Amino acid sequence: MSKLTPMMQQYKEIKDKHKDSILFFRLGDFYEMFFDDAIISSKVLEIALTGRNCGQNEKAPMCGVPFHAAESYIQKLIENGYKVAICEQVEDPALAKGIVKRDVIRVITPGTVTNSKSLEDKKNNYLCCLYTKNNTAGISYVDVTTGQFYTTDINENIETLIIDELAKIQPTEIICNEELLNNENLTALLSTKFHTYINKYEDYMYELNNSIDVIKKQFNIASVDGFGLKERNGAIIASGALISYLNDTQKISLNHINNITYYSNSNYMLMDISTRRNLELTETMRNKNKQGSLLWVLDNTKTAMGGRLLKKWIEEPLLQKNIIEKRLDSVEYLVNNIFLLDDVRTLLKDIYDMERLISKIVYGNCNARDLISLKKSIGVIPSMKRMLYDTDNKYLQELESSLDDLKDVHALIENAIVQDPPLSTKDGGMIREEYSKELAQIKMAALEGKQWISNLQENERKRTSIKSLKVGYNKVFGYYIEITKSNIKFAPDNYIRKQTLSNAERYITPELKEMESKILGAEDKYIKLELEIFNSIKDSIKNNIKRIQKSAGIISQLDAICSLSHIAYRNNYIKPTINTEGIIDIKNGKHPVVEKVLKDDMFVPNDTYLNNDDSRMIIITGPNMAGKSTYMRQVALISLMAQVGSFVPADEANIAIVDRIFTRVGASDNLAEGQSTFMVEMSEVANILNNATKNSLIILDEIGRGTSTYDGLSIAWAVVEYISNNNLLGAKTLFATHYHELTELEGKLNGIKNYKILVKEQNDSIIFLRKIDRGEADKSYGIEVAKLAGIPDSVINRAKNILFDLEKRDLNNEAAATICSQIEKKKIETGSSSKQVEQISFFNNKGENIIKKLNSIDIAKTTPLDALNILYSLVEESKKL
Repeated sequence: MSKLTPMMQQYKEIKDKHKDSILFFRLGDFYEMFFDDAIISSKVLEIALTGRNCGQNEKAPMCGVPFHAAESYIQKLIENGYKVAICEQVEDPALAKGIVKRDVIRVITPGTVTNSKSLEDKKNNYLCCLYTKNNTAGISYVDVTTGQFYTTDINENIETLIIDELAKIQPTEIICNEELLNNENLTALLSTKFHTYINKYEDYMYELNNSIDVIKKQFNIASVDGFGLKERNGAIIASGALISYLNDTQKISLNHINNITYYSNSNYMLMDISTRRNLELTETMRNKNKQGSLLWVLDNTKTAMGGRLLKKWIEEPLLQKNIIEKRLDSVEYLVNNIFLLDDVRTLLKDIYDMERLISKIVYGNCNARDLISLKKSIGVIPSMKRMLYDTDNKYLQELESSLDDLKDVHALIENAIVQDPPLSTKDGGMIREEYSKELAQIKMAALEGKQWISNLQENERKRTSIKSLKVGYNKVFGYYIEITKSNIKFAPDNYIRKQTLSNAERYITPELKEMESKILGAEDKYIKLELEIFNSIKDSIKNNIKRIQKSAGIISQLDAICSLSHIAYRNNYIKPTINTEGIIDIKNGKHPVVEKVLKDDMFVPNDTYLNNDDSRMIIITGPNMAGKSTYMRQVALISLMAQVGSFVPADEANIAIVDRIFTRVGASDNLAEGQSTFMVEMSEVANILNNATKNSLIILDEIGRGTSTYDGLSIAWAVVEYISNNNLLGAKTLFATHYHELTELEGKLNGIKNYKILVKEQNDSIIFLRKIDRGEADKSYGIEVAKLAGIPDSVINRAKNILFDLEKRDLNNEAAATICSQIEKKKIETGSSSKQVEQISFFNNKGENIIKKLNSIDIAKTTPLDALNILYSLVEESKKL
């Protein structure tokens, strides 16, 4: 390529520093893209690809978007997996010597999007850092729109636990080190299970001392120990690398990120990715929608902040009994004081997203209306404090005492910003006149000038006798006097022609230009001073970020508690009792989502009793579609809701704290990982058996159905034995199956109880009663269910005939197997000489031939039909004795 033009050389130098990003290069009122960036962007954004001279007779591919409409284009590139580097002019063009200096002011990535139109109000947008070294890992994640920063470390089973954590976090972007990228198994899991942007961040950023220095500088602290990070090297390294990445991409002082929350997996109930999916905690399996999930039922929060916190609570059920009961007690208090609950919720409706308003102030992309929204939100706090102060609940009182009313911040905005400011900070009119004497003086000068202009039109009409004369203004020519062409001859001598129109002439006068200069100068000064004042107000608010964030966090907690209380009251949920004795005792429990979807009280409630002793496992039999899966899921959801601190859908509930919930419900091919339905099922079972503890709750649905009948039955039987013996002694398990043979285990293995789903047979069909009862089902009703599904009658009738033949054959096979067993027993008994003598004396000498025949049988090679033939011949021969 020939020598580049100075502007294109500047572009190339900047682009070389941001090769992994689409460079938005500011030229006038457009962001332009060149070369490969232009080719990519023109396709993704569906805009025209043109060209621009870049050197001697050479053109560079080019496309561009208007800078004032850039957000939507940037978001589209982000959604398609690209980063966008924003390059702006960084000096005043009027002062530039040669080409204007430009530089990247920010790199926008999936995890650093701040545009409110691109974000869900009640969902965090997490950027995550993963760091692995040998058998340890660190995980850190941050939401730059709220400032919330979390970290943890993992020292065992790191691949499984990383996937489980990410299932909870659901980050939109992941940065990681080289070692993690080289772990083919883990990267395969990340790419198949999460649709997340993953990229490597330079390895030199994952150095312990460097991370410690970065953390100390960001949070202005002397030691990382204060964040609970002492000797938590994995968490320290991941946190330091994440902050460095933010500094590299955001290029501003992120004052709102001012705390790190270290957490341990031992603080919360663990759930793997399958369990979260199967229980549909925050989204449905089929459509990935909130509607139809547990969050959909429980979320009636009034603020975006409260909605995000409630989602986090659902994703992280508690393990500490005292904290669970603290939440439950506050919900109970509000349910019993419904008028207070309604009053508090009415106040919450007037609170904006204070967390994201703060981030807009930090990023510098807020306007005066955002400050008014912040002021209105703060204005609600005093009334809220008064309501909470009079409560008789410890948790609510703690919230009240910790809630800062922020009166000084409210007063600052109230005194400085007009009630209804313009949308843009460049239009003027956002600062109250009384806030600044200088501003008032400038505005007075501008108003006086405009009044002079206003009087000019009337004075000139009288002086010239031209009644159609008018005074106007436009941005190109400034103020002018306009006279129609028919009246040009009456124009005074001091009028200077400025512009000719088709039917009029425009003039200026020396006096008019002098006043124009005063007016426009005053307006420029006014807007410049307003902007200075506005920025100083933002700086003052930045100095109070921690206070505002703390109050926002308390309001979020109150909103989440009020939502749980409102749902409990509206749905007639009850307060569960929490125990640590391993007892789950539910009376008339219901599935919270299915109950809400069904109308006219059609849901049939059911009881559940599990303990650590004689009722550790329930084996459930019954037909498909009868409600086994719904029943098991509802037990899991009721337990989870109780540990969240929510009331539950039941008449009574005594719920044991469980450390983990495991579910294996349904399965499908995972072709991306090369796994069949059965392989997926077995992988999930393996995960449960390898990671469950005696304090876990296990939900198993139709284990072994993905293979042959005997293989599947054998696996299911062995799984039941494994869970019920000392390996997992105490784990509470619900096991639904069509293998009726498993019901034989009640009485043989300690802790197993048989239950069935009741059905009613009527006129060659069945009615599902949806009721769980003791005992085992006597048949599977598969053909009847097929009939209900609409299978043609001819197929149904043929299936019945085949079933009859198969059952008849199985009966014969069972009889034959019994005979073979008896024969084998006799053979064993006659295996020694002493036994032989006994058998000879038993059969007397005439029976020696029969004994010889018994000894000659190879039972391993004897089919059921052979056994029947042998038995027949032996019977016939014995008749001759």
